[in-house]
Amino acid sequence: MIDETITTFLKKHHLLNLATCKDNLPYCATCFYAFVEPSATFVIATDEKTRHGREALENAHVAGSVALETKLVGKIQGVQFTGVFREANDVEEKAYFKRFPYAIAMRPHLWSIEIRYLKFTDNTLGFGKKLEFFASN
Repeated sequence: MIDETITTFLKKHHLLNLATCKDNLPYCATCFYAFVEPSATFVIATDEKTRHGREALENAHVAGSVALETKLVGKIQGVQFTGVFREANDVEEKAYFKRFPYAIAMRPHLWSIEIRYLKFTDNTLGFGKKLEFFASN
């Protein structure tokens, strides 16, 4: 179970940076996300024709981050994560469209990232305070 402090942070934000890799060459893309707490999953919309979509389908092991943009050291918060990329299920699709109802009209292809490891840095809890989550499976 992910710590409530982490889920509160993730629910306040909506953009993640997704990192993929092919032929030992890394790539990043920014995506809107919905966070599904019970399954510790990010849901994103992307086309299989995008570079990050193609690469994630070829190598499902992805990484990423979500960060609060601030210049104040005492307010720094953010997560870094690793996970597995796969097609979204019905519950995950509903969560995405609940968060972004206008996206329904675009009929996007939705994907999920099952979080395997997550590290949350939260300087509001003390300088350099870190909380970690490890998936049980």
